[in-house]
Amino acid sequence: MLHIRDEGEEVEFQLPHIRLSARRWGSADKPLLLALHGWLDNANSFEPLAQFLPQYQILAIDWPGHGHSEHRPGLYPLHWIDYLYDLELLIDRLKQQETFAGIIGHSLGGIIAAAYTAAFPERVKKLVLLEAISPLFESASKNNVRLRNSFASHLRMVNKRVNSAAVYDSIELAVKARSRLTGLDEAWCRLLVDRNMQQVGSGVSWRSDPRLKLDSPLRLTFEQVDALMTDHSTETLIITAESGYEQISHLLPKAQLWFNHLSCIELAGDHHLHMGNAQQVANAILAFMSVGGK
Repeated sequence: MLHIRDEGEEVEFQLPHIRLSARRWGSADKPLLLALHGWLDNANSFEPLAQFLPQYQILAIDWPGHGHSEHRPGLYPLHWIDYLYDLELLIDRLKQQETFAGIIGHSLGGIIAAAYTAAFPERVKKLVLLEAISPLFESASKNNVRLRNSFASHLRMVNKRVNSAAVYDSIELAVKARSRLTGLDEAWCRLLVDRNMQQVGSGVSWRSDPRLKLDSPLRLTFEQVDALMTDHSTETLIITAESGYEQISHLLPKAQLWFNHLSCIELAGDHHLHMGNAQQVANAILAFMSVGGK
Protein backbone atom coordinates (compact mmCIF):
# COMPACT_ATOMS: atom_id res chain seq x y z
CA MET A 1 0.00 0.00 0.00
CA LEU A 2 1.38 3.39 -1.00
CA HIS A 3 2.13 5.59 2.00
CA ILE A 4 1.27 9.24 1.41
CA ARG A 5 3.20 11.62 3.64
CA ASP A 6 1.03 13.97 5.71
CA GLU A 7 2.63 17.42 5.49
CA GLY A 8 0.55 18.72 8.41
CA GLU A 9 -0.69 22.27 8.96
CA GLU A 10 0.29 25.26 11.06
CA VAL A 11 -2.11 26.25 13.85
CA GLU A 12 -2.07 28.78 16.68
CA PHE A 13 -3.68 29.02 20.10
CA GLN A 14 -4.07 32.42 21.69
CA LEU A 15 -4.26 31.60 25.39
CA PRO A 16 -5.10 34.29 27.96
CA HIS A 17 -1.41 34.77 28.80
CA ILE A 18 0.57 33.71 25.71
CA ARG A 19 0.36 32.63 22.05
CA LEU A 20 1.34 29.06 21.23
CA SER A 21 2.18 27.85 17.74
CA ALA A 22 1.71 24.22 16.74
CA ARG A 23 1.66 21.70 13.93
CA ARG A 24 -1.26 19.38 13.32
CA TRP A 25 -1.28 16.12 11.35
CA GLY A 26 -4.45 14.15 10.58
CA SER A 27 -8.06 15.17 10.05
CA ALA A 28 -10.07 16.94 12.72
CA ASP A 29 -12.62 14.11 12.98
CA LYS A 30 -10.03 11.72 14.46
CA PRO A 31 -9.20 11.36 18.19
CA LEU A 32 -6.56 13.87 19.20
CA LEU A 33 -3.19 13.09 20.77
CA LEU A 34 -1.44 16.15 22.17
CA ALA A 35 2.34 15.94 21.62
CA LEU A 36 4.73 17.83 23.92
CA HIS A 37 8.35 18.22 22.83
CA GLY A 38 11.58 18.34 24.79
CA TRP A 39 13.92 21.11 25.88
CA LEU A 40 15.23 23.21 22.95
CA ASP A 41 13.27 21.04 20.48
CA ASN A 42 9.97 22.05 18.86
CA ALA A 43 6.83 20.70 17.22
CA ASN A 44 8.82 19.37 14.27
CA SER A 45 10.25 16.63 16.48
CA PHE A 46 6.94 14.76 16.16
CA GLU A 47 6.73 14.85 12.35
CA PRO A 48 8.34 11.39 11.89
CA LEU A 49 6.06 9.81 14.51
CA ALA A 50 2.89 11.42 13.12
CA GLN A 51 3.42 9.66 9.79
CA PHE A 52 2.94 6.29 11.54
CA LEU A 53 -0.13 7.30 13.57
CA PRO A 54 -2.74 7.94 10.85
CA GLN A 55 -5.51 6.69 13.16
CA TYR A 56 -5.09 9.87 15.22
CA GLN A 57 -4.93 13.61 14.89
CA ILE A 58 -1.51 14.62 16.22
CA LEU A 59 -1.23 18.13 17.62
CA ALA A 60 2.34 19.11 18.49
CA ILE A 61 2.79 22.48 20.16
CA ASP A 62 5.86 24.68 20.46
CA TRP A 63 6.42 25.44 24.13
CA PRO A 64 6.84 29.16 24.95
CA GLY A 65 10.29 30.31 23.89
CA HIS A 66 10.59 27.46 21.40
CA GLY A 67 9.84 27.21 17.69
CA HIS A 68 7.29 29.81 16.57
CA SER A 69 5.59 30.35 19.95
CA GLU A 70 5.86 33.60 21.87
CA HIS A 71 8.55 34.08 24.48
CA ARG A 72 7.50 34.72 28.04
CA PRO A 73 7.57 38.48 28.71
CA GLY A 74 10.32 40.26 30.57
CA LEU A 75 13.76 38.99 31.52
CA TYR A 76 12.92 37.17 34.72
CA PRO A 77 14.15 33.56 35.24
CA LEU A 78 12.05 30.77 33.75
CA HIS A 79 10.42 28.11 35.95
CA TRP A 80 9.44 24.65 34.73
CA ILE A 81 6.15 24.75 36.62
CA ASP A 82 4.93 27.57 34.33
CA TYR A 83 4.58 24.93 31.60
CA LEU A 84 1.91 23.19 33.70
CA TYR A 85 -0.22 26.33 33.54
CA ASP A 86 0.28 26.52 29.77
CA LEU A 87 -0.85 22.89 29.54
CA GLU A 88 -3.87 23.41 31.78
CA LEU A 89 -5.19 26.28 29.65
CA LEU A 90 -4.45 24.48 26.40
CA ILE A 91 -6.23 21.29 27.50
CA ASP A 92 -9.18 23.37 28.65
CA ARG A 93 -9.37 24.81 25.13
CA LEU A 94 -8.97 21.43 23.41
CA LYS A 95 -11.61 19.69 25.50
CA GLN A 96 -14.18 22.20 24.25
CA GLN A 97 -13.54 21.30 20.61
CA GLU A 98 -11.83 17.93 20.22
CA THR A 99 -12.09 14.24 21.06
CA PHE A 100 -9.10 14.35 23.40
CA ALA A 101 -7.49 10.89 23.57
CA GLY A 102 -4.30 11.57 25.54
CA ILE A 103 -0.82 13.04 25.70
CA ILE A 104 2.53 12.02 24.26
CA GLY A 105 5.42 13.75 26.02
CA HIS A 106 9.12 13.55 25.17
CA SER A 107 11.84 14.48 27.67
CA LEU A 108 10.83 17.91 29.10
CA GLY A 109 7.37 17.44 27.56
CA GLY A 110 7.09 14.11 29.37
CA ILE A 111 8.22 15.64 32.65
CA ILE A 112 5.50 18.30 32.37
CA ALA A 113 2.84 15.77 31.34
CA ALA A 114 3.77 13.39 34.19
CA ALA A 115 3.55 16.14 36.79
CA TYR A 116 0.32 17.52 35.34
CA THR A 117 -1.46 14.17 35.24
CA ALA A 118 -0.27 13.36 38.76
CA ALA A 119 -2.14 16.44 39.98
CA PHE A 120 -5.07 16.26 37.51
CA PRO A 121 -5.60 12.58 36.60
CA GLU A 122 -9.21 13.19 35.60
CA ARG A 123 -8.09 15.49 32.77
CA VAL A 124 -6.08 12.95 30.75
CA LYS A 125 -7.16 9.37 29.96
CA LYS A 126 -3.88 8.04 28.63
CA LEU A 127 -0.28 9.20 28.89
CA VAL A 128 2.78 8.17 26.86
CA LEU A 129 6.16 9.20 28.26
CA LEU A 130 9.13 9.06 25.88
CA GLU A 131 12.44 9.10 27.73
CA ALA A 132 10.82 10.77 30.76
CA ILE A 133 9.31 9.72 34.08
CA SER A 134 8.98 12.56 36.60
CA PRO A 135 10.14 16.09 37.40
CA LEU A 136 13.86 16.49 38.02
CA PHE A 137 14.97 16.63 41.64
CA GLU A 138 18.06 17.26 43.71
CA SER A 139 19.11 17.53 47.35
CA ALA A 140 17.86 20.56 49.29
CA SER A 141 21.49 21.15 50.28
CA LYS A 142 22.09 22.46 46.72
CA ASN A 143 19.45 25.21 46.97
CA ASN A 144 21.84 28.04 47.86
CA VAL A 145 24.39 27.27 45.15
CA ARG A 146 21.68 26.79 42.52
CA LEU A 147 20.02 30.11 43.41
CA ARG A 148 23.32 32.04 43.34
CA ASN A 149 24.38 30.48 40.03
CA SER A 150 21.00 31.13 38.47
CA PHE A 151 20.87 34.78 39.43
CA ALA A 152 24.49 35.31 38.33
CA SER A 153 23.80 33.87 34.88
CA HIS A 154 20.64 35.95 34.48
CA LEU A 155 22.39 39.14 35.53
CA ARG A 156 25.12 38.52 32.97
CA MET A 157 22.44 38.20 30.30
CA VAL A 158 20.63 41.37 31.44
CA ASN A 159 23.87 43.38 31.54
CA LYS A 160 24.73 42.40 27.97
CA ARG A 161 21.43 44.00 26.88
CA VAL A 162 21.68 42.24 23.53
CA ASN A 163 20.79 38.84 22.16
CA SER A 164 24.15 37.08 21.98
CA ALA A 165 22.87 34.13 19.97
CA ALA A 166 25.33 32.93 17.36
CA VAL A 167 24.72 33.96 13.75
CA TYR A 168 25.45 31.36 11.07
CA ASP A 169 25.95 31.87 7.35
CA SER A 170 23.45 29.09 6.67
CA ILE A 171 21.13 26.66 8.44
CA GLU A 172 23.43 23.80 7.41
CA LEU A 173 26.21 25.16 9.64
CA ALA A 174 23.78 25.27 12.59
CA VAL A 175 22.63 21.73 11.80
CA LYS A 176 26.21 20.45 11.93
CA ALA A 177 26.86 22.38 15.16
CA ARG A 178 23.85 20.84 16.88
CA SER A 179 24.70 17.38 15.59
CA ARG A 180 28.25 17.66 16.98
CA LEU A 181 26.96 18.91 20.32
CA THR A 182 24.16 16.38 20.84
CA GLY A 183 25.13 13.40 18.69
CA LEU A 184 21.70 13.52 17.04
CA ASP A 185 21.58 12.46 13.38
CA GLU A 186 21.92 15.43 11.01
CA ALA A 187 18.60 14.65 9.31
CA TRP A 188 16.74 15.09 12.60
CA CYS A 189 18.83 18.10 13.59
CA ARG A 190 17.84 19.75 10.31
CA LEU A 191 14.15 19.15 11.04
CA LEU A 192 14.49 20.75 14.48
CA VAL A 193 16.84 23.57 13.54
CA ASP A 194 14.67 24.70 10.63
CA ARG A 195 11.85 25.64 13.03
CA ASN A 196 14.10 27.08 15.73
CA MET A 197 15.92 29.59 13.52
CA GLN A 198 15.20 32.98 11.98
CA GLN A 199 16.76 35.18 9.32
CA VAL A 200 19.23 37.78 10.67
CA GLY A 201 20.67 39.97 7.94
CA SER A 202 22.36 37.66 5.46
CA GLY A 203 22.60 34.84 8.02
CA VAL A 204 20.43 32.86 10.42
CA SER A 205 20.25 32.79 14.19
CA TRP A 206 18.37 30.95 16.92
CA ARG A 207 14.86 32.20 17.62
CA SER A 208 14.74 30.23 20.92
CA ASP A 209 14.52 32.22 24.15
CA PRO A 210 18.14 32.51 25.44
CA ARG A 211 16.87 32.10 29.03
CA LEU A 212 16.17 28.45 28.26
CA LYS A 213 19.89 27.73 28.55
CA LEU A 214 20.28 29.37 31.97
CA ASP A 215 20.11 27.62 35.33
CA SER A 216 16.70 27.44 36.99
CA PRO A 217 16.64 29.19 40.40
CA LEU A 218 15.00 26.22 42.15
CA ARG A 219 14.60 22.48 41.70
CA LEU A 220 12.28 20.15 43.62
CA THR A 221 13.63 17.75 46.22
CA PHE A 222 13.07 14.02 45.97
CA GLU A 223 10.58 14.21 48.83
CA GLN A 224 8.47 16.70 46.87
CA VAL A 225 8.57 14.64 43.68
CA ASP A 226 7.81 11.45 45.57
CA ALA A 227 4.76 13.06 47.20
CA LEU A 228 3.54 14.41 43.84
CA MET A 229 4.00 11.19 41.88
CA THR A 230 2.76 8.63 44.43
CA ASP A 231 -0.57 7.02 43.44
CA HIS A 232 -0.36 8.43 39.91
CA SER A 233 -3.62 7.08 38.49
CA THR A 234 -3.54 7.96 34.76
CA GLU A 235 -2.93 4.96 32.50
CA THR A 236 0.69 5.40 31.44
CA LEU A 237 3.15 3.91 28.97
CA ILE A 238 6.85 4.67 29.49
CA ILE A 239 9.07 4.12 26.44
CA THR A 240 12.81 4.19 27.08
CA ALA A 241 15.65 3.93 24.56
CA GLU A 242 18.41 1.33 24.59
CA SER A 243 20.94 4.16 24.20
CA GLY A 244 18.91 6.76 26.09
CA TYR A 245 19.61 8.65 29.29
CA GLU A 246 20.80 6.29 32.03
CA GLN A 247 19.16 8.27 34.82
CA ILE A 248 15.74 7.53 33.30
CA SER A 249 16.35 3.78 33.31
CA HIS A 250 17.65 3.99 36.87
CA LEU A 251 14.39 5.63 37.93
CA LEU A 252 12.17 2.89 36.49
CA PRO A 253 11.97 0.89 39.78
CA LYS A 254 10.61 4.01 41.49
CA ALA A 255 8.16 4.53 38.62
CA GLN A 256 6.79 1.04 39.23
CA LEU A 257 5.86 2.20 42.73
CA TRP A 258 4.51 5.60 41.69
CA PHE A 259 2.20 4.69 38.79
CA ASN A 260 -0.91 2.62 39.51
CA HIS A 261 -1.46 1.65 35.84
CA LEU A 262 1.94 1.43 34.16
CA SER A 263 3.37 -0.32 31.11
CA CYS A 264 7.05 -0.08 30.20
CA ILE A 265 8.92 -0.92 27.02
CA GLU A 266 12.50 -0.39 25.86
CA LEU A 267 13.14 0.14 22.14
CA ALA A 268 16.19 0.60 19.96
CA GLY A 269 17.37 4.18 19.62
CA ASP A 270 18.74 7.15 21.50
CA HIS A 271 17.07 9.92 23.49
CA HIS A 272 15.20 11.02 20.34
CA LEU A 273 13.99 7.51 19.49
CA HIS A 274 10.58 8.89 18.44
CA MET A 275 12.42 10.41 15.47
CA GLY A 276 15.00 7.74 14.63
CA ASN A 277 12.76 4.75 15.44
CA ALA A 278 9.37 6.31 14.79
CA GLN A 279 7.64 3.20 13.45
CA GLN A 280 8.38 0.99 16.47
CA VAL A 281 7.46 3.81 18.85
CA ALA A 282 4.18 4.31 16.95
CA ASN A 283 3.42 0.58 17.10
CA ALA A 284 3.92 0.61 20.88
CA ILE A 285 1.66 3.65 21.23
CA LEU A 286 -1.07 2.09 19.09
CA ALA A 287 -1.01 -1.11 21.13
CA PHE A 288 -1.21 0.89 24.36
CA MET A 289 -4.04 3.13 23.12
CA SER A 290 -6.08 0.12 21.95
CA VAL A 291 -6.20 -1.46 25.42
CA GLY A 292 -9.50 -0.53 27.06
CA GLY A 293 -10.66 1.39 23.99
CA LYS A 294 -9.79 4.81 22.69
